[in-house]
Amino acid sequence: MTDANHMAEEVFMDRELFDQLVSRLEAYSRLNPKLYKLRVFGFALLGYGYLLLMFVLMLLLLVASALSVIYFKALGMKLLLITAPFAWLVARSFWVRMNAPQGYVVDRRMAPALFERIRVLRKKLRAPRFHRVVITDDFNAAVVQIPRLGPVGWHANYLLVGMPLMKSVSPTQLDAILAHEFGHLAGGHARFGNWLYRLRRIWSQLLDELERRQSAGLALFRGFFTWYVPRFNAYSFPLARANEFEADAVAARVTSVNQLAEALTTTAVVGRYLGAKYWPGVYAKADTMPQPSFAPHAALGEAVNRELDDRDVEIWMGEILAQPADSTDTHPGLADRLRAIGGSACFKRPAEGSSADYLLGPVREQVIRKLDGRWQFHVSEDWRRRYSEVWEARNRLAAQRKLWNNASRSTDELIEYANLEELHGEGRAAAVALLGDRIAQDPDHAGLNYWLGTRLLADDDESGIELVEKAIAMDEAAIVPGNVALRDFYHTRGLVDLAKAAHGVAAERQALLDAADSERQTIRLGDKLLAHGLDADAVNRLYEQITRLGARKIWIARKPTRLFPEHPLFLLAFSLKPWYSLVRRSGGGIVSDRIHREVTLPGQTIVICTDGEYYRFRRKLRFIRGTRLRSTAPSSNANGT
Repeated sequence: MTDANHMAEEVFMDRELFDQLVSRLEAYSRLNPKLYKLRVFGFALLGYGYLLLMFVLMLLLLVASALSVIYFKALGMKLLLITAPFAWLVARSFWVRMNAPQGYVVDRRMAPALFERIRVLRKKLRAPRFHRVVITDDFNAAVVQIPRLGPVGWHANYLLVGMPLMKSVSPTQLDAILAHEFGHLAGGHARFGNWLYRLRRIWSQLLDELERRQSAGLALFRGFFTWYVPRFNAYSFPLARANEFEADAVAARVTSVNQLAEALTTTAVVGRYLGAKYWPGVYAKADTMPQPSFAPHAALGEAVNRELDDRDVEIWMGEILAQPADSTDTHPGLADRLRAIGGSACFKRPAEGSSADYLLGPVREQVIRKLDGRWQFHVSEDWRRRYSEVWEARNRLAAQRKLWNNASRSTDELIEYANLEELHGEGRAAAVALLGDRIAQDPDHAGLNYWLGTRLLADDDESGIELVEKAIAMDEAAIVPGNVALRDFYHTRGLVDLAKAAHGVAAERQALLDAADSERQTIRLGDKLLAHGLDADAVNRLYEQITRLGARKIWIARKPTRLFPEHPLFLLAFSLKPWYSLVRRSGGGIVSDRIHREVTLPGQTIVICTDGEYYRFRRKLRFIRGTRLRSTAPSSNANGT
């Protein structure tokens, strides 16, 4: 149950290659556990060492730049101004701030029964003491160590216990769960895990900052990062999983095998219920309730006893036990964990009024009210937005039912009507019936093929395969969601190879889309810009719309892109002040927002005002022929410089 970091996220490595590497390392760790841990430690040191090497090089370059000021004057000063901020950026990345966990802090005086159980378990394991016990809103328990002095250490130990977890298990089951967490603490897993986590955070902070600044120094780190991170994740993954088995063995020894098996099974099944039924049901209330007046933590225990029936338990337990462990989670599968401790699956919910949350004693109701109040505060804005959207959608559905008949609707209008019927009317079956006849009339409509195909697949109807594949062939936008729908369908049918193939296509396409999105996030002063290439009517419309907002001068240019060049990226720059204005304060931000809201822009467009920090773009655009917008008069040279 520990809140282990997901170290299996292979940022730049194919999933199959990552799985193969993890499999080899797991076999090696079983044969040579001590040597394997040394390899993990050494691989982590490699990451720290590369950062330290770059920092030393930056310091040497900084010293050289400072000395060069004596001989090269202005050139040396320029080098110093470049290297000093970069050296500071690398140095600052070593300081990783880890925030204290959020929740309701309780002490021995407030919850004596809970603290007595913690004391007994800690004494049996000779584990370090906890500086804070925090009740959270997670369905989880975890040990977290926060270094008070950053890299120096001096850790504070936090025990996190989720209220949803306490409401779902008995006190004896909670003992087994806590013993597992204490096993992590006694084994030093949390501290070593923090050390590995700190390395990942250092790399993440440094690269995020370099990318944000578009720094040339990014080239010094990106290549190593691309090679190192997936391998570091793979090397540390078997260790994290082995730690889970070790903590389970400790818990089984301190409590009992049956007690731990019961706790593992119960939490796995209840966790499935909460994700599949309880929380979706809570958030579905936003469709009919204008305010989140519901108290989900107060109602959770009763819901587990009332709504989680034997049929659901049987189905979910079977699915969980059949689910193999994979490289997306450091926690082993339930079947593997039970096998390792020699236990059998056993689901046992706590009797009413005897769940572990009653160990909180008189402070229990106060903690629940606090957690529910915090939940209501955090969801209130989204809740009200959802209620408003549903109310408007139901009004549109009622209006469409009255005014139109299906034969008079276009295919796009019928799809919109079916969406409303599916989400806010009579459900998916009625929506599928609406569109089932239209496919014969409009067989080459990509959106119709995708909509109907994905719904048929969701209903386990294989006739949806052909429709989804046809949609993918006709519309590139359907490649990712279409293949995800196919993957999920094949997975439920046990067609592993087909599921992997569909997943591979979706992942490859998504990676391409992410790279294209990254390429289009910003336009730098050094980027190549070309004439916009828009026709005269589009230029005239832009000029008229933007000058009405107060712009004195307007430029629009096109940035050539490596990915998807057929979808151009434009830079629209405007000025509200004359070039000689000494005051660079302007309403550029307000006008930029209005341009995005009120102007019909030509595709993806980045809008900037050249009166402020982007003033150098004005000078750049002045010398690029075909970017200045001048006049709406037909006789004018709208594309001239």
